[in-house]
Amino acid sequence: MAVVVVESPAKAKTINKYLGSDYTVLASFGHVRDLPPKDGSVDPEDDFAMKWEVASDSKKHIKAITDALKDDDTLILATDPDREGEAISWHLEQALEKKLKGKNVSRVTFNAITKTAITEAMKHPRKVDSALVEAYLARRALDYLVGFNLSPVLWRKLPGAKSAGRVQSVCLRLIVEREMEIEAFRAQEYWTVTAKLETPRGQGFEARLTVLGGKKLEKFDLANETAAELAVHAVNSRDLFVQSVEAKPASRNPWAPFMTSTLQQEASRKFGMGAKACMSAAQRLYEAGYITYMRTDGIDMAPEAVMAARDEIKRRFGEDYVPASPRMYKNKAKNAQEAHECIRPTDMSAGPEKLKLADDQWKLYDLIWKRTIASQMAAARMERTVVDIASKDGEVVLRANGQVVTFDGFLKVYDQGRDDDEGEDGARLPQLMQGEGAKKNTVTPEQHFTQPPPHYTEATLVKRMEELGIGRPSTYASIVTTIQDRGYVRKDKNRLFPEDTGRLVTAFLSNYFRRYVEYDFTADLEDQLDDISAGDRDYKDVLARFWRDFSAALGETADLRIGEVLEKIDEVLGPHLYPPRADGGDPRECPSCHAGRLSLKTARSGGAFIGCSNYPECRFTRPLSAPDGDSETAALDGKVLGEQEGEAITLRIGRFGPYVQKGEATAEVPKPPRASLPKGWAPEALDLDRALQLLSLPRVIGPHPEDGAQVETNLGRFGPYVKWNKTYANLPDAEEVFTIGMNRAVELLAQKLARGPGRGAAAQPLKELGEHPDGGPVQVMPGRYGPYVKWAKVNATLPKDVAPEEVTLEQALELIAAKASKGGKKAAPKKAAAKKPAAKKPAAKKAAPKTTAKKAAAKAPKAEK
Repeated sequence: MAVVVVESPAKAKTINKYLGSDYTVLASFGHVRDLPPKDGSVDPEDDFAMKWEVASDSKKHIKAITDALKDDDTLILATDPDREGEAISWHLEQALEKKLKGKNVSRVTFNAITKTAITEAMKHPRKVDSALVEAYLARRALDYLVGFNLSPVLWRKLPGAKSAGRVQSVCLRLIVEREMEIEAFRAQEYWTVTAKLETPRGQGFEARLTVLGGKKLEKFDLANETAAELAVHAVNSRDLFVQSVEAKPASRNPWAPFMTSTLQQEASRKFGMGAKACMSAAQRLYEAGYITYMRTDGIDMAPEAVMAARDEIKRRFGEDYVPASPRMYKNKAKNAQEAHECIRPTDMSAGPEKLKLADDQWKLYDLIWKRTIASQMAAARMERTVVDIASKDGEVVLRANGQVVTFDGFLKVYDQGRDDDEGEDGARLPQLMQGEGAKKNTVTPEQHFTQPPPHYTEATLVKRMEELGIGRPSTYASIVTTIQDRGYVRKDKNRLFPEDTGRLVTAFLSNYFRRYVEYDFTADLEDQLDDISAGDRDYKDVLARFWRDFSAALGETADLRIGEVLEKIDEVLGPHLYPPRADGGDPRECPSCHAGRLSLKTARSGGAFIGCSNYPECRFTRPLSAPDGDSETAALDGKVLGEQEGEAITLRIGRFGPYVQKGEATAEVPKPPRASLPKGWAPEALDLDRALQLLSLPRVIGPHPEDGAQVETNLGRFGPYVKWNKTYANLPDAEEVFTIGMNRAVELLAQKLARGPGRGAAAQPLKELGEHPDGGPVQVMPGRYGPYVKWAKVNATLPKDVAPEEVTLEQALELIAAKASKGGKKAAPKKAAAKKPAAKKPAAKKAAPKTTAKKAAAKAPKAEK
C-alpha cells in the first residue's frame, strides 16, 4: 500500500476514509525537525548553514513511517498547501533520506479535504517545491538570527525583558504607539442641537441643526453651552417648514468571502473570539472536511463552488436573490504560487442546521457558510432620503436622514459586524412634502467630547498588520498570542493594552534597533520572502544583506551600560512616566520628600519602577504606569488612617500597589511594618480597623487536633492561605483570612494533602530537560515558593518571568552554574547508573563542587551570560 503522510491524526483519519484500503495514511504531528535553541544553529560564517534536530517526540512518528515503507515503495507527502506545509514535507524527505533510496516519493496538495479534491490531487503528483522551501528556510533563519541574538541583548541591558521577535516586536510597537496616542489625546468639547419635530399628520421624527445664522455649522462651531443655548433659542424663535425632500435609490453589494485575516476579524467582532481560538476551530473544521484550507490571503472561489452557491441561493431564497452573473472577486495574493481559494464550505448545501459540531466550531462554520452564500447573492436595494427643514429667513436649517430597504438581497443572510461606531443612516422617515410646516416639540442641546483613537482589538490589530504588510495568514494568530504570552500585552474586555515591560522593550528597540521595528522595513522583508517563494530572489542573498547590517547594530550595543539604557528610556517615556501635574508643578518632583527627583530604577527581582533620587533617605516608589493625576487613588498616597501605640497608620501607593504602613522609615527601623491590600479591597474604603487587621497578620487560629502544631492564616504572594507545618492551602476569599475557624481550616488542609503528592511522597518533575554535562538528570520541579531547576543537590529558583514549560537545558545549566558559584548547596557527584557499572572516568565521582560549577557555567550559552 502507498504511504500517505499528513500533519495531524484528525486529517489522517478523514483522508483515510476517502482513500480506502489501498493507502496507509499516517500523521507526522507537524514538523519532525527544528533548529535547536542554542548558539550555532544558524551559522552566518558558514553560508548560513542550518543545523536541524529531530525532536524526541517525532522519532516515534518517523519510525512508524519507516516501518510502513518496508512493505511499500511509494511515499506521498500530502501536507498543507502553503510554505509551512511544503517545509514539513521537505523535513520528512530529509529525515527519511537514507530510508527512501529506491523509493518513489511525490508531493500532492489539495485545498479541501473532500473525496473529489483528494482523488484529483492524487492524479497530479509533483516534487517538493524548492522555492517554497527556500522561502521557509529564509524566514526561519531570519527569525532565529533576530530572536537568538537580540533577546540576550534585552536580558542584559533591560531588566525584566523576556525576548524579542522579528515580527512580534513590530506588532508590539503598534499597540504601544496606539496607547501613547490615547494618553496624549486631549478631548475637545463641542455641542449639537437636535429637534423633535412633527408633521401636520402627527408623525414624529428627529432632525439636527446644520445651518445657523445662514452659515453651515462645522463640528466645533458650537464650542460651549452658551453657544448651544443661543442656537436653541434661534430655532425656537422661528417657524419651520420643509424646504426640500430628496430621495435617491442606493444599493449595497455583499462582502467578499473570507480569507484568514477577515475571518479572524469577524470572529472577534461577532463572538469575541481571539485569533488563536478562531484558527484552532477553523483547523478542526478543515480537518473534518467541512471547509477549505483556512490559511489563505485569496478571496477568489473555484468556478464549481460559485455555481453550487448560486444553486443553493436559488433553492433557499428564489430567483430574485441570484444576480444575473456570478460575482468575481479579485485575489489579493501577490504570489500566485501561494494563492489559494477563499475560506468556504466544501459543500454549499450543508447549511449550519445540518451539522452537529462543538459550539465554537458551529459558530465559525455558521459564519463562513453565511458569508460565502451572501458573497454570491444579489445586492441590497434601498432608498435614502435627505430632508431639510428651514426657517423662512434661511437663518436656521435642520436636516433629517433616513432610509428604507426596498429589497434585502444578501442582507437576508448576512451583515458584517463593525469594530467601532462607523456611522449609520437614520431610521425610516415619515412622509414629508416640500413646503409643509413642521411643528417643534422639543429642541435639545447635547454636549459631546472628541474621542481618542480606540484601543486595538485582536481584529483591528490583524487588520492593521494586513494594511501595513506585516505578517502573513499563517502567522497572525501566533504573533498576537506570543506578545500576550510574554506579558508584554494584556487583553481586557477584548481590548489590547501594553504592559509596562512592553513599553520598555518598545522604547529600547526603537532607540537602539530602530530600523528593525520599522513597519516599512518589516513589510519589505515579507515581500522579499514572497519573491523567494516565487523563485525571483536568492534566499541566501537576502540573509546576507540582512545579517550584515543587523550584526553591526548588535555590535553597537555591546558597550551600553544598563544605567545609560535606563536614562535613555526614561527620557523617551518621560511624557508617559511623568504626566503633567494638575497644579502645574514639576512632574518629576518626589511627592514624598519634595527634594528628590523621580527616575527609572531597576528592581533586584527584575523589572523596573519609578523611585526617588534621595534613596535611601527617601524610599518613595511607584509603578511605571503613573496613576492619573486626578484619580482618587493618587490622592490617597500618604493618607493617615489613625494611630496605634503613638505611630501613624498610613495608606501608601507603591510600585506593587496600595499597602498600609505603621510609622516611618528611620535609620534604626529602615523597614517599618507593612502589609499589602488584598486583591479586591478598594483603597478608598480602607479604615483604621481594616488596616490594623492587615498589620496583625499572620493570624493564629489555634493548635491542629492531630499534632498540636499551630494553624495560621496569612496573605501571600499567591493570595490568601491557611498553613499547618509545611502544608499550605489556598483560601478562595481574603476575608477568610480573618474569619476562618479550625474546622474549616482542617478540612481545607486535609483536601490539600489528599491531592498530593502528600507527606513523604516525592514531587514529580514538571519537565525533564536532559542530562547535565557532568552526569545526572536536569529537571524542572514544583516548589512551595514557585518552580525551580534541580540537578543533584543544586536547586536554582526560576525567575518569575520564565514559565516552567519554556525552560531549555541551556538556560537551566546557566541557573545551576550561577547558584553553585554563589556557594549554595554543593552538588553531589553523580553515581554511575546501574546499566553502566564500568564508568570510563570514575575519578569524576570525587570532582570538587567548584570545578563542577565552572564546568556548568562553561556549558551555558554565551549569549545568556
